[in-house]
Amino acid sequence: MITYAYQARDAQGKTVTGAADAINEENAINILMGRGLMVLSIEEKTVRRSKNKVNKLPITDLVLFTRQLATMVDAGLPLVSAMTALYEQSDPRKQAALKFVIGEIMGRVQQGETFNEAVAKHPKVFSRLYISMVKAGETGGMLSEILDRLAGFLEASNRLAKKVKSAMTYPIVVISIAMVITTFLIVKVVPTFGGIFKDFGAKLPAPTQFLLDLSDLIRGNWVWLVMVIGGTIFGIRKFLGTKIGTELWDRYQLKLPVMGPLVHKICMSRFARTFAQLIRSGVPILEVMEIVGETSGNTMVENAIKSVALDVEKGESLAAAMLRQPIFPPMMLRMVSAGEATGKIDAMLEKMADFWDEEIEAMLDALTSLIEPFLIVFLGVIVGGIVVAMFLPIFKLSDVVSGAK
Repeated sequence: MITYAYQARDAQGKTVTGAADAINEENAINILMGRGLMVLSIEEKTVRRSKNKVNKLPITDLVLFTRQLATMVDAGLPLVSAMTALYEQSDPRKQAALKFVIGEIMGRVQQGETFNEAVAKHPKVFSRLYISMVKAGETGGMLSEILDRLAGFLEASNRLAKKVKSAMTYPIVVISIAMVITTFLIVKVVPTFGGIFKDFGAKLPAPTQFLLDLSDLIRGNWVWLVMVIGGTIFGIRKFLGTKIGTELWDRYQLKLPVMGPLVHKICMSRFARTFAQLIRSGVPILEVMEIVGETSGNTMVENAIKSVALDVEKGESLAAAMLRQPIFPPMMLRMVSAGEATGKIDAMLEKMADFWDEEIEAMLDALTSLIEPFLIVFLGVIVGGIVVAMFLPIFKLSDVVSGAK
């Protein structure tokens, strides 16, 4: 961004001076005029270059930007004026990344680029789905409607992601607490009891002896254990980052007893909702298939969608091509077939996405209800087992003492 020093006259005719950040001089003048100032003179003061390019925006900022831009464009405000207003109202402390992106896009639009071309210059911020829908909206002259749909789509996707994350957070926190408590007991508490038991001079119960040996092993080799655990985690993450590792993990996810059906429904819901939004926005079918494959979130689903796209490109109907892929459930196949016959495939898939979202919510609620007692029992067994093993020699104190004699 460039800082411009200006001299201007306000609505009361008073001369004012100050500084304004803008992409270029024309943008700076437009910003000042938007504030009700008549610019008398303006000159470049300093150039502030961003050290880091924005790689990602918080989803809340992206939804807010899309929704507000849709509202202003729908009200008849020119695109540059709308973006100028959004740029000015963005908090430079809390929304620095959003302000930077809006400024970049606004500057490119002022220089003659289309909105979708300017947005496409930030592929790490705006997904391909976002760019394609904006392009279709500009081409069809319904940018405000497309932006409004995009905002609704992003909100629905974010809401589902939050529910899944919330359901998974509880067991992770409880298991982490259990690991911390267990480590503390084994490293700090167990050795204390071990010193007491040595004075008995008798053979200890097997559970107690196992814990004492485990405590000695961990305390004597904790550096190696940390290195082995850290190396294992690092190796697994590296392997899962490879193409083979990702495919194996995605295939395994779909086969899990409880999580498999949930992951499958999430992928199908994402596929249906994304497909419906792109088709409704006027994006070509082959481009739609390519985008929904990239955003499916699972390589097995992505490979199936790529196969469907190849069959559709050869002239087959979408329903017939999807029928060959067992990953698509029968209900979706029937809805797609009916949608093709009636010309309302977007509405059919939207209903399917809503239906699956409700099922996902119900599954998450049921899963959370089942996990809570299971984790409580798990935590009780681990901690309680250690406590019982430590006090077992005391409960059998007479046997231990007689054995020592």
